Amino acid sequence: MLFAFLCTDKPSHLNVRMDTRPAHLDHLNKLNAEGTLKMAGPFLDDEGKPNGSLVIVEAEDMAAARALAEADPYYQAGLFETVEVKPYNWVFNKPEA
Repeated sequence: MLFAFLCTDKPSHLNVRMDTRPAHLDHLNKLNAEGTLKMAGPFLDDEGKPNGSLVIVEAEDMAAARALAEADPYYQAGLFETVEVKPYNWVFNKPEA
């Protein structure tokens, strides 16, 4: 089952994002190599600066998806103000379709 992580950064935490980015990318690269990561990228503010994240993963259930979200170095560094984990149904432009 697919799950979307909708993450919103805390205000004035761009420095936390940038400092933690290498570990975050390592984490996503590991998930990608395992076939767990389906897509990911930052949300941008009006100035083009990252201010949140969208991550879509495959997981067995909500608990497993939540564990993946909480394992992200951004989450562990306290970057996010909110993290929503929602079941997701990829309908259009799905690579396997």
